[in-house]
Amino acid sequence: MLAWGLALAAGALLLAWTDYQRMARTNTGDVALLLVAGLFLGLGLWLGFAVWNKPAPPPGNPAAIASLGLTPREVEVLRLLAAGQANKEIARALEVSPNTVKTHLARLYEKLGATSRTAAIARARSLGIIG
Repeated sequence: MLAWGLALAAGALLLAWTDYQRMARTNTGDVALLLVAGLFLGLGLWLGFAVWNKPAPPPGNPAAIASLGLTPREVEVLRLLAAGQANKEIARALEVSPNTVKTHLARLYEKLGATSRTAAIARARSLGIIG
């Protein structure tokens, strides 16, 4: 039984090969066009992934963030603050208590030399920490 299956598979392979040979001889221009199109497709995919797929630079101004000693969480609070969110909304977004947000804001005001939300946002924007 296995021998019959192998014989049928070999026959099907032989028929497919002869059909391919006939097709390749009668449609050489189409085959060449298909190969060139495949080459350009591969080149385009390579360029897309290797050349233009570079990691994004870190958001904000890393030098200013480091010089002020801002923690990543404080920068996140500052971004949410600049987006116009209230303390409770920031607390929900960060999954912390509103008192923790108030603590972060107090430290941000101190580090930025600001006395209000608006002044903190303006100072952060002038330093390039937020957009």
